Amino acid sequence: MSDRKPKGEDTVDARKGKTGKSWFRTDAGVDQTDAKPVSDDFQYNMNFGSLGKCVIINNKNFHSKTAMSVRNGTDEDAKIVMTTFSQLGFRVSTLNDLTVSEMKDLLTRVSQEDHSKSAMFVCVLLSHGDEEVIYGTDGVVPLKTLFELFRGDHCSSLVGKPKLFFIQACRGTELDSGIEIDGESDTESKRIPVEADFLYAYSTAPGYYSWRNVAQGSWFISSLCEMLSRYGKQLEIMQIMTRVNHKVALNFESNCNMPGFGGKKQMPCVVSMLTKELHFPK
Repeated sequence: MSDRKPKGEDTVDARKGKTGKSWFRTDAGVDQTDAKPVSDDFQYNMNFGSLGKCVIINNKNFHSKTAMSVRNGTDEDAKIVMTTFSQLGFRVSTLNDLTVSEMKDLLTRVSQEDHSKSAMFVCVLLSHGDEEVIYGTDGVVPLKTLFELFRGDHCSSLVGKPKLFFIQACRGTELDSGIEIDGESDTESKRIPVEADFLYAYSTAPGYYSWRNVAQGSWFISSLCEMLSRYGKQLEIMQIMTRVNHKVALNFESNCNMPGFGGKKQMPCVVSMLTKELHFPK
C-alpha cells in the first residue's frame, strides 16, 4: 500500500479565513491502491495473556437531591453482564451505587493500571442519564469525562487496543412511537489519533428515553448479552451489535401504565471509532 503523502494542504471544515469567508475545501489527492492482502492487518491482536478487564458500574439507588427514582431491574442487568463477559474470558468486577467522584476515581485508577498484557478493555455503565451525561448516585458527570481517561494520550498501555463502552441510560426525554412497516501489522512506527479504537454502544438514540423492565432488566442489556452469548465466538463485534439493534428495534414495545408511555419503541446507537475488526478469541 502506498504511504506517499497526499498532495495539497489539509484543512478543517470549520476554519475560516481573515475575510470571514470559508476557505476552499479540496479532497487531498490520495492514490487509491489495493488494500494490504494480510488479513491480520485489519484485525485486532487477541494474542495476549489476558483478554482484559470488564468493569461494571451499577447505579440503582440515588440521593433524594437528584430526584431520580430507584432503577429496579438493574441488578438483573448487572448479573447477566457479569456472566456473559466472564464466559467470553474477561476479568469482571461490579461496583454498585457509586457517587460521581467514586465513578471518576474508579475509572482513573483503572486507566492508570498496566494493561500491557491485556488485549482490550470493557466498561458497562448502568444508570440514569441525559444527553451526554450519566448519573452517579449524587449527580451527573459528562460521559466524555469518563471516556477520555482511556484515550491514547492518557492510557498508554491500551494504545492500539479496543476500548468498549456499553451505556444503559436515558439520553433525553423523547419517546419513539415507531411506525408500521411491511414484512420483516505493521512493524513500522505510526502515529494514531488519541480517540482511536473506541466503541460506544448506547442503549438508545440521542435525545430519547431508554427502557428497562423492572423485573427482567433493560431491553438493551438483555439483547446485548443474548447476542454476545450466541455469536461472541463467531462474528465480528459490529455484526453482533447490528443483531442487538435488530432485536431491540423489533422485539420490544413498552408496557407502561403512565399516560402516553405505552406502546413505545427504542433504537440503540453504536458509535465506532475502531480501526480494525474485533473478533473475540474462540
